[in-house]
Amino acid sequence: MYNVIPFWKPLVEIAILWFMMYHVMLFFEGTRAIQVLRGIVMLLVAFFVFQRLNFVVLDWLLTKLFGISIIALLIIFHPEIRQGLARLGQRHLFIPSLREEEWDRILKEISVAADNLARDSIGALIAIEKNEPLHTFASSGVAIEARVSSELIESVFTPRSILHDGGMIIQHGRVMAAGCLFPLSPNQELSRMFGTRHRAALGLSEETDAIIIVVSEERQDISLVYRGMLYKDLGREELISRIKEIIKIKKEDE
Repeated sequence: MYNVIPFWKPLVEIAILWFMMYHVMLFFEGTRAIQVLRGIVMLLVAFFVFQRLNFVVLDWLLTKLFGISIIALLIIFHPEIRQGLARLGQRHLFIPSLREEEWDRILKEISVAADNLARDSIGALIAIEKNEPLHTFASSGVAIEARVSSELIESVFTPRSILHDGGMIIQHGRVMAAGCLFPLSPNQELSRMFGTRHRAALGLSEETDAIIIVVSEERQDISLVYRGMLYKDLGREELISRIKEIIKIKKEDE
């Protein structure tokens, strides 16, 4: 007798494969390896087509190519693979959500502080935690755990403060730490007009999904950094609008 395969098994296999591919794409999102990953997907599609059409020579060439290239890819893209695995380990399921009104208040306080600091030619670096926790970076600074307010932010980054050189981390709507150390981006294409704060913001955005606000004391402007992308010369309203787009604030009844 022939074994009958239950109809639901192929559906489960497709769902598992989709889930795995989705998370692989998340691993490499925002890195130079994403382009290579897309190329590999195209080669895989071509490989299966050649097999189905029984193109023996092309099938043999692609099989040998995959065997050689897998080791080369592991060596060349080991930083991206390391970052991807770190992201997987950092993901958590239960994230306390804030109400829209509280987000509005927090973003208003941050934008007011950033605007005042820029006007006074005082630099600042503020990271807002999104989905991936920033506990490791928060532990490098001084614990604060206080309500977000423009007065607190401005006092932390005033030149007289011992914490003004580091970054501030906001988690779950509260200022958790200040004077924190962020990793510097190794991106050689970053313009020389950007200093250490911008390089630290880009470095953190390359390793996490944090939303980072940078105030430049030299140019007296405000920038937003997210997933390796830098948006500069933002006004207060534009800063709030872009952050809301990223965190996808929805009304409580939605």
